[in-house]
Amino acid sequence: MTTTTPTPRPLALLAELTYRCPLACPYCSNPLELARFRNELDTATWQRVLGEASDLGVVQVHFSGGEPLLRRDLVDLVRTARELDLYSNLSTSAATATHKTLESLREAGLDALQISLLDADAAENDRLAGAVSFEKKQEAVEAARSLGFPITLNVVLHRHNLDRLTEIIDLAAAWQVDRLELAHTQYTGWAFRNRAALLPSRSQVERAAEIVADAETRLAGHLQILHVLPDYFQTYPKACLNGWGRVFLTVAPDGAVLPCQTAREIPQLTFPSVHEQSLETIWFDSPVFQRFRGCDWMPEPCRSCDRREQDFGGCRCQAFLMTGDPAVTDPVCQLSPQHHLVEQALAESESAPADLQYRVFRR
Repeated sequence: MTTTTPTPRPLALLAELTYRCPLACPYCSNPLELARFRNELDTATWQRVLGEASDLGVVQVHFSGGEPLLRRDLVDLVRTARELDLYSNLSTSAATATHKTLESLREAGLDALQISLLDADAAENDRLAGAVSFEKKQEAVEAARSLGFPITLNVVLHRHNLDRLTEIIDLAAAWQVDRLELAHTQYTGWAFRNRAALLPSRSQVERAAEIVADAETRLAGHLQILHVLPDYFQTYPKACLNGWGRVFLTVAPDGAVLPCQTAREIPQLTFPSVHEQSLETIWFDSPVFQRFRGCDWMPEPCRSCDRREQDFGGCRCQAFLMTGDPAVTDPVCQLSPQHHLVEQALAESESAPADLQYRVFRR
């Protein structure tokens, strides 16, 4: 008898409200061709999407961008999420945050705040951001703390800031945030374009692991630290968002529904829109969500690997960007026939110039 595993329902929605942002981070995960996505969903459509997400089983919505604070209706959307009993989190650069804005979001029901930081050194933070922003981030943390927000400080790690990791951790402790997320760069979007200039050395990565282990002991009970290790230095890949189309879904600013926020990297995929279909229909029936869901699509060596339901073949965008084929084993895996591409990228980065290309969005 053949049994069919039921399709799981999503638990989390990434609501990318806009690709607009006052910063120009060179590792941004937004699409390279930002000008193609100027038409943003209106308030009523986003409110309908949130209701459909709740009906589908989603329990958490993460408001992101770009910079979601640039949306004038953000407070209304947060209030809608609260009315639907969705746990809501806001990811922001804080470059445009004010105490009044954060207070309005708190009153509307926003549950938690995630603020990005690029470096502990103010000048380096502003250089990497392509805009003056360090003091605004510090002010936003202070305002959020006074309003009782749980605060996560998010720092993307790479060659340019890893040598100041101790200072970054100490700054997070001094700012009294609840959680520090240290996430090594995921090489998609603008980060893939800047890969050679962003990839750290192996010694930097190994030293970072030592620093984090020491800080976890030193700051236990005061600061929770999450350290997301870099894919290119791992033996096996991570499961892409717990597996393609299994737990998470993304709604982009123009209404496209994606299995992950960088799925537009794969040009041969066609993404459904909330303008044309409900989230439930998209989740259960759209070909793009079924394309890499589960294990049936897998080639060898994934198909016969005992890790296939742990990493689900790894990142589809990473596989495409490195090989041109989204249906192959993630080259990060040491068992991948294309693993040499990772070693080649690491070798090339050792002598690559550190010049960065910054994110650009023109209205």
